[in-house]
Amino acid sequence: MSNSISPRNKKNHPSVITLVARLIYGVYTFFIALPIFIITSTLTALTTVIGCRFGNGHFWGYYPGKWWSWLTIRLLFLPVKVEGREHLDPKQSYVFVSNHQGAFDIFLIYGFLGRNFKWMMKKGIRKIPLVGIACVYAHHIFVDKSGASKIKKTYDEARKTLREGMSVVVFPEGARSFTGHMGKFRRGAFMLADELQLPVCPLSINGSFDIMPRTRDWSFPMWHPLSLTIHEPIFPKGKGTEFEKQTMAESYDAVMSGIEPKYQGFIENPDQ
Repeated sequence: MSNSISPRNKKNHPSVITLVARLIYGVYTFFIALPIFIITSTLTALTTVIGCRFGNGHFWGYYPGKWWSWLTIRLLFLPVKVEGREHLDPKQSYVFVSNHQGAFDIFLIYGFLGRNFKWMMKKGIRKIPLVGIACVYAHHIFVDKSGASKIKKTYDEARKTLREGMSVVVFPEGARSFTGHMGKFRRGAFMLADELQLPVCPLSINGSFDIMPRTRDWSFPMWHPLSLTIHEPIFPKGKGTEFEKQTMAESYDAVMSGIEPKYQGFIENPDQ
């Protein structure tokens, strides 16, 4: 019988060097990166609130969060690769739609997309200390599904934002993946794009699930490269339910095409 270790077993037995590197990275994260993150998060939230209260809301509602996200990723030494910025017109508003692999999706898009935008986010984020109030002052859009009137208010706010020339970023899956794979898309973002006849721009994120998957919330991040692919925008071809569904299907395929093979394929997300 051969004593060789199969590739699968090798993968499950990291080398001593790898274990030491993980230990050093964990110590650095806890004693250096985490304290800095807490300080910068507090300062970012306060700057956003004060800036939006007394200054230009479009500026102060975006740039402090952008710089905070950029610094967070750099602080953790996470390599970032962005492709497809040439597809974006600086004078055009977009409805950006992305897969939702993990918590670091926020930092990657905020810090590296390179476009001023508003988030469409779960209403539960409003309850996070400092972060919630900063999001309120920055006029990000909270999605409230507790009743028909609340849903209508959510989409009224989104329409107003888009009509003012701002872009929005939406995670159409509605929740982070448990597996790294994509779930199904919800219609909301595509209904908005169809109603206002705006292009939908698909985004593909890779690496976020490997850094901090949903199953490891509040644990230390693992070092892993990140990538953001900006696909060609899908412009309106008409108006109505048929075109809306067509755009949603094209967006889904585009996002899926940019995901690394090990996470390709549909897996239903239980809390969708």
